[in-house]
Amino acid sequence: MDTPGQRQQSDIGDYLEILRSQRQLSPHTLDSYLLDLQELIRLAGPTELKSLNTHQIRRFAAQMHGAGQSARTIARKLSSWRSFYRWLVENHDLPANPVEGVRAPKKGKPLPKALGADDAVRLVAHKGSDQPTARANRAMFELLYSSGLRVSELAGLDIAPVTETGYSSAGWVDMREGEVHVTGKGGKERIVPVGNPALEALQDWLAVRGSLLKSDPHPLFLSGRGSRISTRLIQLRIKAHAQSLDIPANVHPHMLRHSFASHVLQSSGDLRAVQEMLGHSSIAATQVYTSLDFQHLAKVYDQAHPRAKK
Repeated sequence: MDTPGQRQQSDIGDYLEILRSQRQLSPHTLDSYLLDLQELIRLAGPTELKSLNTHQIRRFAAQMHGAGQSARTIARKLSSWRSFYRWLVENHDLPANPVEGVRAPKKGKPLPKALGADDAVRLVAHKGSDQPTARANRAMFELLYSSGLRVSELAGLDIAPVTETGYSSAGWVDMREGEVHVTGKGGKERIVPVGNPALEALQDWLAVRGSLLKSDPHPLFLSGRGSRISTRLIQLRIKAHAQSLDIPANVHPHMLRHSFASHVLQSSGDLRAVQEMLGHSSIAATQVYTSLDFQHLAKVYDQAHPRAKK
């Protein structure tokens, strides 16, 4: 008489033969199914596969997650197991599929990419020429990093608050108070401080802004043609600027927003203040920067501590 272990190996062999002959799966795919089912046998230990229940399958998924397997890998293995048990239900009178309803852990959202403080300062502080376009670039980049603006908020800034028939300013910079007023997502208004370097860069830009101004007097930042600058043009300019400085990153405006949040949080530890300055409606959206902060601390530890794991 076959042992339980021999019987389940026989079941797996029959199942894989069905996949090969009827579904015509490739040898590579069949090998993947076999490896996934062998892992299930390992996790089950002395318990027969036909005796496993949903609670145990969930525990196995948690064990794989705790061992560092990715959500995608766990989802694939659960899919292999689910298909195998579906075949057992249909062909071997198994009462229920224990993998039905078991889901893999959610895929973690990738952390936002932020520049290091040195690279961020080098990017925004580089003056370049005194040409109007170069002055506009420096003022925009300084303001992005100084106040954590979204690129759409930056492009929408006016030189002063305007309310007239059919038009109302979405944002402007109060030079005297050192503040930028913006209207963010969902029409939410906020006021964010502007640092002195950004205010000085804005003054340099305002001194030559008139040379580019055409018909619309309201926009703070202008393209070379004299119209309100577009978000796409800001993206192209900051990328080209970073490349000219050999900054090893695919720099985009939102990266300066991430850098602003990460660096303020590293220095202050005040998550609520960062939330307000970013205009996040939920603290959960801001908490991702605590992960960036920990990454920074872990890097410093690894580099500096004599007993750190290299």
